[in-house]
Amino acid sequence: MIEVIDDHGRRKFLALSAAAFAVAGIAASAVPFVESMEPSRRELAAGAPVEVDLHGLEPGMLTTIAWRGMPVWILRRTPAMLSTLPHHDDLLRDPASVEPQQPRNCQNASRSIKPEYLVLVGICTHLGCSPSFRGNPATEDLGPTWPGGWFCPCHGSKFDLAGRVFKDVPAPLNLRVPPNQYLSETRLRIGMDSA
Repeated sequence: MIEVIDDHGRRKFLALSAAAFAVAGIAASAVPFVESMEPSRRELAAGAPVEVDLHGLEPGMLTTIAWRGMPVWILRRTPAMLSTLPHHDDLLRDPASVEPQQPRNCQNASRSIKPEYLVLVGICTHLGCSPSFRGNPATEDLGPTWPGGWFCPCHGSKFDLAGRVFKDVPAPLNLRVPPNQYLSETRLRIGMDSA
């Protein structure tokens, strides 16, 4: 006589074990795939805020740093530079900086938190060229009404010493002021503002 053994419990155990191993295998192979879609440390650092020491920046000097792959200018304006700002509003497209090209804490006459320091993204708002700094007023090539600022050699756009765009040039907007905040008197963080 043949004895029949009930293997139902054993089959159920083996099926559940095989399913558990399959799920674990799929999860283990999915981890590297999911991790490959996350940004690398280098990419994260490129978008991270940047801290700048302003201690050595003398009045009238301009320095350039990189943030998010873009040039960011920091200009330490002299009292003479600041005094020119209110005298050519009639030449500017957006003298009161109504367009949202700056954080709220920089929406003022100097377009900065501290009037002495101007922080701008160094990319023309027309087609993305990088304007050159032309700080001297009334130059021969830019004319007697030139107050000093930036000139874009690509298509002739002009910006004053607050990054405000002149009328009748191709650029439609003022130069962008990135989010920024002061950590101390001479320590600036770009990419994050106090708001």
